[in-house]
Amino acid sequence: MSSKRDYYEVLGVAKSASDDEIKKAFRKLARQYHPDVNRDDPKAAEAKFKEINEAYEVLSDTERRRQYDQFGHAAFDAASGGGQGGFGGFGGFGGGAGGFGDIFDMFFGQAGFGGRPTGPERGADLRYDMELPFEQAAFGLETEIQVPRTEDCPACHGSGAAPGTHPETCPNCRGTGQTQVVQNTPFGRMVNVKTCDRCRGEGKIVHTPCPECSGRGKVRQRRRIKIKIPPGVDTGSRLRVAHEGEAGARGGPPGDLYVYIFVKAHKLFTRENDDVICEVPISIVQAALGDEIEVPTLDGQVQVRIPEGTQSGTTLRLKDKGIPHLRGHGRGDQHIRIKVVTPKKLNDRQRELLREFARLGGEDVNPEEKGFFKKVKDAFGV
Repeated sequence: MSSKRDYYEVLGVAKSASDDEIKKAFRKLARQYHPDVNRDDPKAAEAKFKEINEAYEVLSDTERRRQYDQFGHAAFDAASGGGQGGFGGFGGFGGGAGGFGDIFDMFFGQAGFGGRPTGPERGADLRYDMELPFEQAAFGLETEIQVPRTEDCPACHGSGAAPGTHPETCPNCRGTGQTQVVQNTPFGRMVNVKTCDRCRGEGKIVHTPCPECSGRGKVRQRRRIKIKIPPGVDTGSRLRVAHEGEAGARGGPPGDLYVYIFVKAHKLFTRENDDVICEVPISIVQAALGDEIEVPTLDGQVQVRIPEGTQSGTTLRLKDKGIPHLRGHGRGDQHIRIKVVTPKKLNDRQRELLREFARLGGEDVNPEEKGFFKKVKDAFGV
């Protein structure tokens, strides 16, 4: 029995949660447990982050979620693929991993009821985790990544036979990769199908193996792949690069490469959907009298007018200065949250001017003569 926590519990959502609710829950938790944010205990944060990521990988995929709802963790625990790397990391999944074939393997010993497949087989999908700075996620970029993957041997073109030679059809199974043993029993005639011992299910025999791949027909390579990250991606976004996964078997097509995006926290900006939030400190004089200040945006510094009498917590909107919409035209907005900063140290002249200001406003401010509790007594006539 698996010791893993329920994926719905990991993300904090109900089993009836919509795809959008699952995505929002993942993004919230991913930001909360991102290793860059939890520098006090990075190991615990990384473990929690991987658990959240694993749960989202399953529940965000319609087919894998259906399998999980029906079989639980057993639907994937039997698979050998499906791991994930860290940032800039790499793992494989799909391509038969974690599907019904593995569940049948648990009970029948072979994939399904008929032994190993002998026809063309699609290669496994691959996964690459990419961490992006805030600005690159906002505006997108074209870049290259290095992906370790299995490819057809360039010397033998995947046949496994040395150049100038060819594999021969297995005489035992006649190219089927399977042999049948017929037994007559009191209950009737039984046919047992098993993998051919001579060709090991391949249907062909290589007499002169390729020296480059030792007859396997596959080699391990680190392939440089150009990818284009569209503007507006966020943590949890997934980019599919067709036909850049593992090589297929027996002439089958390659799998796909999936690039998962993780966005680093920014020192000044936070993101809410496609809007950017930035807190800007101003002095009490600027807040009272108004001012024109420079504030940072994704496009650089811009001038912003602070109205007279601005209160701490006031939000000013900069239209179309946010994140570009991922699927569509236009951009979100930037919201400037004003924080009025009270000076911690004053000289004698500043104190004198502030007391004069208070007196002109009808306030009786003299901390040397009246404490807070005495003012309370005065106010209530105690």
